[in-house]
Amino acid sequence: MNIAALVSGGVDSSVVVHLLKEQGFTPDIFYIRIGMEQEDGFIDCPAEEDIEITQWIAQRYGCRFEEVNLHREYWDLVVSYTIDAVRRGLTPNPDIMCNKLIKFGAFNERRGKDYDRIATGHYARTVQVESGKWKVENNATHPVSTNLSTFLATAVDPVKDQTDFLSQLSYAQIAKLMFPIGNLMKSEVRAIATEARMPSAMRKDSQGICFLGKINYNDFLRRYLGEREGKIVELETGRVLGTHKGFWFHTIGQRKGLGLSGGPWFVVKKDCAENVLYVSQGYDPATQYGTEIRLADYHYLSADIWGDIEGREVKFKIRHTPEFATGHLATNPDGTVTIHSAVPIQGIAAGQYATIYDTDAHLVVASGTIC
Repeated sequence: MNIAALVSGGVDSSVVVHLLKEQGFTPDIFYIRIGMEQEDGFIDCPAEEDIEITQWIAQRYGCRFEEVNLHREYWDLVVSYTIDAVRRGLTPNPDIMCNKLIKFGAFNERRGKDYDRIATGHYARTVQVESGKWKVENNATHPVSTNLSTFLATAVDPVKDQTDFLSQLSYAQIAKLMFPIGNLMKSEVRAIATEARMPSAMRKDSQGICFLGKINYNDFLRRYLGEREGKIVELETGRVLGTHKGFWFHTIGQRKGLGLSGGPWFVVKKDCAENVLYVSQGYDPATQYGTEIRLADYHYLSADIWGDIEGREVKFKIRHTPEFATGHLATNPDGTVTIHSAVPIQGIAAGQYATIYDTDAHLVVASGTIC
């Protein structure tokens, strides 16, 4: 196979190249440049050391190396999406959009289309359907009512699993991807890198993809959305507690940065039309929680394996965490889908994404936007 490996200089993507070489492949290595637009042009995410390590990996394993500049695409697709979502009072997820629109979207259109597979250092797996069943690594089989062949599945390492960051991918994208470290624990990945004497062996993990680089997030929002004073109101009493500089600086579940005494206080609701933040007091206020999560744009990543979803029991996540929640699905007259959670869920924020798994929490089945 002709394989393109996306390498960032971190330990995970570096080990991907090592594993591919062990399997007899010599991938072409690509480093994607993204960053923020400023008056003087684009500012890269901190890249110098990343590129040095990636070039070292390419030379060490005899791979061709190429940088791909996707600054403009990143700005037009991911940054603009983020600004628009925040302006509308939503909580965006640029990491998910970067995977969908940049790493496996714009890159594929620019260079990836020339390759049979794209390999990355994500902790995830793809599984193949055989005779109406899909297989996992322990040889257990699970029935799937579809003839499609490739599905996204969770990684062996539950703490590092990144399937929620990939839950907006299309079937065409998933079918082309390779996740060589998805069957390994993080400790095993580091052990391989250490044995191979890679300079990235003990590098600290990055927290998702780079969105702003060295730019302060509030400064970024202030530049594009400005400031507008509004009230901070206690939800239960209607008492005005203070003021804020714009609802777009705050998100549901936020505790820090409110400037209120007598706390802790949590943001539990936003009135975007009136520019009002509603807060509740206490370390664990009930108003932080909900059991109904309504989803727009509900869709299946590979295929509808269930048919009728009414009352269907599922596992799900609404944020990046090792734990899965349990609930059941229901359809609504307006075409949206609701997850009815078995237990109250903290910080349900419109604009975020819900990832829906089968009851064994192995197969990624569907996703939707919280509304």
